[in-house]
Amino acid sequence: MRLYKNIPNLITLLNLFSGLLSIYFATKGDLSAAGWLIFLAAAFDFLDGMSARILKAWSEIGKQLDSLADVVSFGVAPAFIVHYLIMSSHGRQSWELFGFDIIPMVPFLLPLFSAFRLAKFNVDDRQTDNFLGLPTPATGILLASLPLIKAKMYAGQSLFYMIVTNTYFYLGLVIVLSLLMVSELPLFGLKFKRLQLKGNEIRYFFLAASAVLLIVLQVTAIPFIIGLYLLLSLVVFLTDIS
Repeated sequence: MRLYKNIPNLITLLNLFSGLLSIYFATKGDLSAAGWLIFLAAAFDFLDGMSARILKAWSEIGKQLDSLADVVSFGVAPAFIVHYLIMSSHGRQSWELFGFDIIPMVPFLLPLFSAFRLAKFNVDDRQTDNFLGLPTPATGILLASLPLIKAKMYAGQSLFYMIVTNTYFYLGLVIVLSLLMVSELPLFGLKFKRLQLKGNEIRYFFLAASAVLLIVLQVTAIPFIIGLYLLLSLVVFLTDIS
């Protein structure tokens, strides 16, 4: 294989490395750095696919390597972030099993469901253009935003802040996202086969709305963007306009 054909795999390894660094910073207590590193991993995840298309360097190894990297960066790393968020959250009570508090362990469901979702995606030929279930990177990005939102809103101590930093909000979010990843919920893909507006209306609307939300709300917009994605996908599915 020519050397340039391995460029996408190198970028995928940078995705994996970013996920590993995120875990490291989470264990050191720097959850904001851990969150930003997951965003960096997502950028590499986008670039490896784009470079593979440009270089025509698709390979089965690249496909499997991408899934392995995604399990770490968007499954394991976010689980560590939420684990430590729960440890410092308010409203937490101990749920003990054999004398062991299981509440902080619930986020480690995420890597299990992420691994299953990615394995399913790799063998499912129905997901070439659109998705069935929430993509793992979307889950990782949403969870990576949580410590950044917490840091941004800490001074205000608003009602919204109190809700999104509550133990049971974290637990509910972990369970909902885990189930969404392995669900059969149809979601529109964001890849453009052509740049014309016709046939891409929903994609352009989503990107424009996401840009506005990011400008207005900054990092706090991330959960709303994921929610908008799910809502628009439901509209697409019910009206069959994709």
